[in-house]
Amino acid sequence: MVSLISPTENEMKIIFAGPVGSGKTTAIRAISDKVALSTEVAMSEGITELKNQTTVGFDYGKCEMGDGFSLHLYGTPGQERFRFMWDLLAKDAFGLIVLADHSRPDSVADVIDYLQAFAGHFPARRMVVGVGRLSARPAVGIEQYVDRLARVGFDIPVFDADVRRGEDVRLLLSILISMAEVEID
Repeated sequence: MVSLISPTENEMKIIFAGPVGSGKTTAIRAISDKVALSTEVAMSEGITELKNQTTVGFDYGKCEMGDGFSLHLYGTPGQERFRFMWDLLAKDAFGLIVLADHSRPDSVADVIDYLQAFAGHFPARRMVVGVGRLSARPAVGIEQYVDRLARVGFDIPVFDADVRRGEDVRLLLSILISMAEVEID
């Protein structure tokens, strides 16, 4: 059974957020040491053309980092109707990774919405954005994300990330943890 307890000094709780289809479940599965827990159910209405299942509770995975240190990875549901879960999952979390699906009409606005929703839980030094499917709209690149986020007060790193690749997800995690280490020093 997975509990939402506070992590210990040898553990860190990381939240993955983003709209439906952005890759939260996939990212957690890509780096979990064991089979990740998922609360996906069949899609009801409205967005079945995007995918046939959606997360209704949360996803959970664990990644051992060595030296007895581990990351507890929680993926939030992407649908607005499950927004109440976001605050529950963010409690006692170390940092936030927002995933963007670049094929969506205004994926930058999606990222801004999620950053604003979680801003009360995390300082900017504990937030990172991973953008997937960049080839869907090649005219709009990472620079547009960085510029628009800065205009609304989010000076945070944004990276191209294919969440199916464990090394891309590990890079996002490494950057998140490194940024916070700089903050601590």
